[in-house]
Amino acid sequence: MKKIFIITGEYSGDMHAGRVAEILKQKNPDIEIEGIGGENLKKARAKIYCDHSKMSGFGFSIKMALDHIALEKKVADYLLNSYKPDLVLLIDYGTFNLRVAKRLKGSGIKVFHYIPPQVWASRKWRIKGIKKYVDEVLCIFPFEIEMYQKEGINVHYCGHPLIKQLPEKADREQFFAKHGLDTTRPLVSIFPGSRTIELRFLANTFIKSAKQLQKKHPEIQFCISHAPNLSDDIFDKYINGTDFKVIKGENQALLSISDSLILASGTVALEAALYQIPMIIGYKGPWILYLAYLLVRCIKKVSLPNIITGEDIVPELIQAKFNTENICYETEKNLYNKEYRIGFIKALGMVKEKLSDKYSAEEVANEIIKAL
Repeated sequence: MKKIFIITGEYSGDMHAGRVAEILKQKNPDIEIEGIGGENLKKARAKIYCDHSKMSGFGFSIKMALDHIALEKKVADYLLNSYKPDLVLLIDYGTFNLRVAKRLKGSGIKVFHYIPPQVWASRKWRIKGIKKYVDEVLCIFPFEIEMYQKEGINVHYCGHPLIKQLPEKADREQFFAKHGLDTTRPLVSIFPGSRTIELRFLANTFIKSAKQLQKKHPEIQFCISHAPNLSDDIFDKYINGTDFKVIKGENQALLSISDSLILASGTVALEAALYQIPMIIGYKGPWILYLAYLLVRCIKKVSLPNIITGEDIVPELIQAKFNTENICYETEKNLYNKEYRIGFIKALGMVKEKLSDKYSAEEVANEIIKAL
């Protein structure tokens, strides 16, 4: 019996892992799958070694960093001395996963990395570790292929998982009726992020901007997306003092029926682009980390729609530009400048054109089966 171990670090990785595991089981019911994940991996009949919440809880303190290293060593020891899988599938979560891969080097265990670190964006030196410790890279962006091939790294382009997995647009009238919204008024939705540090640095400015916009334009309705991986206590700590509707567990439906979006930088921007919803991207963090980022970045663009197309389609309000004045100005343009709005929506259509229509999870499963 062939054995596979999958490592994810957060909710999105668990979603991808669940789909890959489900397809693997369909193609070969005898494959044994274990891993670090959550409900999605569990639903795919994989044994959970530990919940991915143990990973996403890590932060910047010395204690948390030491906990991270301890878990990394514990996982590697388990793989080398107890479970002994034929193949380990790393999904995203580059820092932790590459350290585990390093510990597995020379063991005979094959290591594949699906959704590898974005070395084209920052810290390009990480590609050396990928070349040294990963047997095959399963990438999701077409422009990554040439980069890995130039380094002599075995790479397979799987296509982006969102292309096949993103649901159709929700029914606007049904969604509005369900949540007590008015279909005759514009809806602006706020996505403040899925990590505590994002809420800490972004939520207050997002909400202040929304209040200013609503004061000037009383017809605007606002909703705030509650990421499903964040507990109510953590979310409520940062989202307070507002009567805006909070929508939990319906992120993609909310994205798809909004008239404009205020987003934290991340995959959500790509989802919004595929739905062709005008948006702004906002991001701010500790200045010391931002200055460190400037030293290691390889490209100036931040949001995936802009990176994929090579165009400045989506306004990026980063660090010093992240303020209520800019957020309000850009959101007003998205809603009320008809010519600008039409051009924005048309430009977002280029994003899907640049991406393949491959079924990413099936491509990953096929590569794994070929390697076993």
